[in-house]
Amino acid sequence: MALLHYMDSILVPLSFFMTFGYHAYLWYQFKTKPSRTTIGIESIKRKHWLKDMKQGDDKYATLAVQSLRNTLMSSILVAMVSSIITVALTALVNNTYSVKDLFTSSFFGLHTTKILFLKYGSAFLFLLTSFLCSSMAVATLIDANYLVYALGAEPENDGVTSPSPSSSRKYTRDILERGFVLAIFGNRMLCITFPVLFWLVSPMVFVFASVVLVWGLYVLDFV
Repeated sequence: MALLHYMDSILVPLSFFMTFGYHAYLWYQFKTKPSRTTIGIESIKRKHWLKDMKQGDDKYATLAVQSLRNTLMSSILVAMVSSIITVALTALVNNTYSVKDLFTSSFFGLHTTKILFLKYGSAFLFLLTSFLCSSMAVATLIDANYLVYALGAEPENDGVTSPSPSSSRKYTRDILERGFVLAIFGNRMLCITFPVLFWLVSPMVFVFASVVLVWGLYVLDFV
């Protein structure tokens, strides 16, 4: 029993610390040295791309809107996957309590009622956060699509007072960046959920999955 408490009380916090510590380091690098991260490079490219957009260039604006659809579709997919896994976990909860007595080996860790509640609660929390952020990203990117197209459209002299080009461009850039940040956050919450799901099997598998996740994300995030 002491070994069970050791595995769940040491390995699980270590896994969470490793995952969130990596993302804190990534956010610090993104804010201080954006050229070292792929997220920072893409953000810089988007700002230059929006800055170089000329008013009245409908073809450029249409191409920009079509390019944003990839991120929009990705956010929709993440939201759908999060909702599907949430429904699957809800159905799995009822069966877990009936078979928890079968997991008596120390490899599987503790399976008390409180620990099971913590495991499923953590998974539900990350999934719902991922769904919420992805849904907000979809709404924000839809607004960004409209603003980008309106920014490149030719203004009409219909007597309506239009905002200055600089303020309109800045607002469009802020909405665009907000949408991408929400999309990235929702995607990362879904990625973090998968190691947490392995915690349902064993804390040792949870640690291994967290190491693999951090290594894979490091390869993708840094240049």
